[in-house]
Amino acid sequence: MDVTARAFPFLRWFPIGADTIRGDLIAGITVALVLIPQSMAYAQLAGLPAYYGLYAAFLPGIIAALWGSSKQLATGPVAVVSLLTASALMPFAQVGTPEFVALAIMLALMVGLVQLALGVFRLGVVVNFLSHPVIVGFTNAAALIIGLSQLNKIFGVPMPRSEHFVNDIWAVLQQVGGTHIPTLIMGVVAFAIMWGLKKYVPKVPGVLVAVALTTFASWAIGFEAMGGKVVGAIPQGLPSVALPAIDWGIAQQLVASAVIISLVGFMEAISIAKAMAAKTKDRIDPNQELVGQGLANIVGSFTQAYPASGSFSRSAVNLNSGAKTGMSSVFAGLVVLGTLLFLTPLLYHLPQAVLAAVIMMAVVGLINFGAIKEAWEAQTHDGIAALVTFVATLAFAPHLDNGILVGAGLAIVLFLYRTMKPRVALLGRFPDGTLRDLRVHPHLPTDERIVVMRFDGQLYFANVSFFEDTILAAVADHPNARYVLVVGDGINQLDASGEEVLHHLVDRLAANGITILLSGLKRQVIQVMQRTQLIERVGADNLFATEDMALQAIYERMGETTNRPLCREQAAQLRPRLAQGGLDLRGHHLERVRIEMLFKVALRVRFRNCEQPVIEPNLGLDRASLLRDERPAAVEVPGRHTPSLPYGWAAGGAAG
Repeated sequence: MDVTARAFPFLRWFPIGADTIRGDLIAGITVALVLIPQSMAYAQLAGLPAYYGLYAAFLPGIIAALWGSSKQLATGPVAVVSLLTASALMPFAQVGTPEFVALAIMLALMVGLVQLALGVFRLGVVVNFLSHPVIVGFTNAAALIIGLSQLNKIFGVPMPRSEHFVNDIWAVLQQVGGTHIPTLIMGVVAFAIMWGLKKYVPKVPGVLVAVALTTFASWAIGFEAMGGKVVGAIPQGLPSVALPAIDWGIAQQLVASAVIISLVGFMEAISIAKAMAAKTKDRIDPNQELVGQGLANIVGSFTQAYPASGSFSRSAVNLNSGAKTGMSSVFAGLVVLGTLLFLTPLLYHLPQAVLAAVIMMAVVGLINFGAIKEAWEAQTHDGIAALVTFVATLAFAPHLDNGILVGAGLAIVLFLYRTMKPRVALLGRFPDGTLRDLRVHPHLPTDERIVVMRFDGQLYFANVSFFEDTILAAVADHPNARYVLVVGDGINQLDASGEEVLHHLVDRLAANGITILLSGLKRQVIQVMQRTQLIERVGADNLFATEDMALQAIYERMGETTNRPLCREQAAQLRPRLAQGGLDLRGHHLERVRIEMLFKVALRVRFRNCEQPVIEPNLGLDRASLLRDERPAAVEVPGRHTPSLPYGWAAGGAAG
C-alpha cells in the first residue's frame, strides 16, 4: 500500500464521505469563478491569447492535485510565472504570434521535466539556493513590473516592446494624452468593484462580479465599436492534444530560464502549501509536490498550456470555501472544462482593460517593501541581497531571469563571505561566572598563561586559514601563554581542511611549549576526529565536555588547587542569604555541615580548601545525590557550572 500510495497519492483521499464531497464541490466551483477570469488575464500577461489561460487552468490544476501532497493547493496560471514566461520568450519570437505560443508550450514541457526530475530524485532542497531575501526582492520588483506593464491596456494606448522596460513605460506615459476614455472607465470601474467587494464584502468573488458586469456593459454600449479592445472570439471546445513542437536550438538557450521558472514556481507553490498545512495540520512532502507540479506542466504542455504553479489567492479561496481534499481542484477543472465547451461565446465582449485591472488587483498584494526592511534589520547581508535583487530585476526587465540570477549569486557570495570570517571571541571570566567576549567587556581580568577563544561556525576549507591566523595571533599577543583553550560549542562541522589545520596547529604549538585543548565539541566533530586519528594527536586528555572542566584541569596541571580569595568573597556574599533561610554555617567545618533544604531548593556544599564552605542552590539535584557526593568540586549555580579558579583570572565564554 505504501508503494501504491506514493505512485498514486490521491488514493489517500478515499474513502470520501458525502460531507467532504459537498465541501469540495462548493470550494471547487468558488475557485473556478475566480480562476476563469484570472487565468485569461495572466495569459495576456504571458504574451498569449487570453484563452490559453483557460487551457493552463484545466488539466494542470487537476494533475497537480492528484499527484501533489497538498489537499488545498490550487494550481494554474499565476502572475510571476506568467511574467517570467513572457520575459524568457520575447528574445525568440514576437509576442502573441503562433511561434511565441509554440515556444510557451515547449517551455511548459521543459519546466515540467525539471520539476519532475527534482522530485523523483528527491532534490527539492535545491530550492534553498533561492534565499528568502532574494525572493522578497524579486517578488517586489516583479509586482511593480507586472502592474506597470498593464498601464497601456488601462489607458488604451499601444506599448512598445524593447530591451529596456523603463523606456517602454516612459513611452506609454508620453501617450497619456491620447487615452481612450471608455477603456479607462472600464478599467477603473472594474478595479473599484474588486477593491470595494474585497474590503466590504470579502466573501463575494469580486473578480467574477467585475468581469460579469463590465462584459455586460461592454456588450450593451457597443464598447468594441467605440474602439475598445475586447477578448474577442475564443475557440469553443477542448484544446487539441499534441506533442509540443521542439526547437532544439532555442530549447538549449531556454534551459536556464526553465530552471529558474521551475524553482520560482515551486517555491511559490510549496510556501503556499506549507502555510495552509499549518492551519489544517496536514503533512506536506516537498518532493511529492515537485512531482505533482512537474506532471501538471508536462501534461499541460500536451494540451497547449503554458507553465503553471500554485496560486496563493485561489488556494486561500479554496481553503476558506471548505475544501477537504484535492477533489476541489478536480471540480474546479471540470468547471473550466464546461466553460471551454459551452460558455466561451459569453466572454467575447470582455474588455482587455478589465483583465488588466484583474492583474493589477492581484499583484497589489505582492508588493511588500516592509519585507525588504525586515531582511535588512535581521542581517545587513540579507538586506543587501534583497535590495540588489530588487534593483537588478528592475534594471534587467524585461529579462527578469537575469535579475534573480544576480540576486541568487550575490546571496551565495555573501554567505560564503560570512562563513569565511565567523565570529571569534577571546574570552574572560565575568563576575557571575559566565565567560564573556573581551571585546565587549575589555576590563575583565585575564591570566597571561591561558588563551581562551570561542569559535562560532563550521570549521571548513573556506575559513580554516582565518581560524589558524586568529589562534596564532592570540598566542603572539600572549607570549607567556602555556595553554590555548578552544571553546567549540559553535563548531557544527569539521571537514578535511579543518582537520589538517588542527593537526598542524597542535604540532606547531606543542613545539613552542603550548598545549591546545578543546571543549564542548559536538558528536559529528568528534566522529571526524576519531576517523582521522586526530584525537590521538590532540590527546584524549585534552578534550573536555565544558570549558569549565577544561579550565579546572589546566589549573590542576599548573599545580594551583586552592581558591581562597574566591571562596572568601563568595562566602561573604552568601552568608546573608543563608541567615535569611535559618542556616548559619559560620565556624563549621565541612564534615560537620548537614545539607539542608533552603527555600525548598537543594543545596550543594562545594569547597576547595576554603576557610568557609561555599553553598549555592542547585535545582537539578536531590537530597540523596547531594549526600553521596563527597568529591571536592566547584561552586554550582542553577544552570551553570563555575570552576574554582584564581580570582585574578578571567576566561571567556558565553559571549556577551
